[in-house]
Amino acid sequence: MTEKVVVHNLKKSFHHLDVLKGIDLTVAEGEVVCVIGPSGGGKSTFLRCLNRLEEATEGQIFVDGYEITNKKVDINKDKWIGVGGHAELGESPEECLLREVKEETGYTLTSWRFRGLVTFVTEAENSKTVEYMEYMCLYTADGFTGEPTACDEGELAWVKKEDVLHLNLWEGDKIFFRLLNEDEPFFSLKLRYVGDTLAEAVLNGKQMELFEERSGDGTPTGTIVERGVAHSEGRCHGTAHIWIARANEKSGCEVLLQKRSAWKDSNPGCYDISSAGHLSAGDTYLEGALREIGEELGIHAEAEELRDLGLLEKVSHGVFYGKPFHDHEVSAVYLYTKPVEAEKLHLQESEVEAVRWMDLKECQKAVREGSIPNCIDIRELEMIEKAWFAGEKTKDEAEKEAAATAEK
Repeated sequence: MTEKVVVHNLKKSFHHLDVLKGIDLTVAEGEVVCVIGPSGGGKSTFLRCLNRLEEATEGQIFVDGYEITNKKVDINKDKWIGVGGHAELGESPEECLLREVKEETGYTLTSWRFRGLVTFVTEAENSKTVEYMEYMCLYTADGFTGEPTACDEGELAWVKKEDVLHLNLWEGDKIFFRLLNEDEPFFSLKLRYVGDTLAEAVLNGKQMELFEERSGDGTPTGTIVERGVAHSEGRCHGTAHIWIARANEKSGCEVLLQKRSAWKDSNPGCYDISSAGHLSAGDTYLEGALREIGEELGIHAEAEELRDLGLLEKVSHGVFYGKPFHDHEVSAVYLYTKPVEAEKLHLQESEVEAVRWMDLKECQKAVREGSIPNCIDIRELEMIEKAWFAGEKTKDEAEKEAAATAEK
């Protein structure tokens, strides 16, 4: 039979206490093995060594032929991580901190600060089974003595704080590095992975927004990134922009503008698209558009009522509340022309302060001249003008017409 798990001479000691004293075990594919023994005999320690919750003192563990006790077999391979490790029996978090830093760097810490508690959860890719879970006490230190020593865990390097997010890090690690860099007060952060992909981030009990990173043509890359990290690094992500328009006597068309809430993290108090928002991880552009127009304005639109005007890529940079803001979006632009009474809209206070109608030509002029505070891309107004006045068929309309012709 095929060997699934092989254990050879496994030993585990906690200081001077030898818990595992040379265990040998072979488990075949499909075989069920029970580990029994008296309380305190080392059953839990043995199983914790098998699933890497404890690091064996000596010996080898093979799973499907791969030695998981080999230092070269490392889930963090090619990733940059902080200094640290598992607590030993009887250690406090601070005692573990001092020991790990000394062992891995040669430094003796003299000043440190407990910054947060991070919960890591890893689930199997094809099920919701939790394969791994641990709590990490997160510290920063600003005082130490001693000289650096070689580290057998990996490469040690001093990195400027502003360059940390540009390293090859786990996406979840980027979140707590960002929080540390922004001097966030003590926090609790839960990071849930499915396989190697970040699936959920919860800060102090509240869900954080996760985006799918996208290429310049709007195609998802498969990487999930947290909103704050995306805007810190300028990572490309998707947004849905919905313009509400109606006919008027002045130029033939007017658009509904929203005034962004004064509490927005970017462009507060500026006039903007009728309704817009980021795509959450897993959203299609159309799903995001229907959700945003419903949440921000209380309009329950149907999919066929949104005219697809196409995709638009935009890169912008700014500073808001003293923090750099780097935005890289690929936006799907939609046009909604069903009758709307502005005074009867249900505005989402956290997003929208007010709305107003504005003639399309006047709006274009104001955006070009900067006569009103705005964050509107003039290209979107040109797309509306082209679709409204030129009678040009949108991509959605062209596809529907082609389908109708084919049916005939």
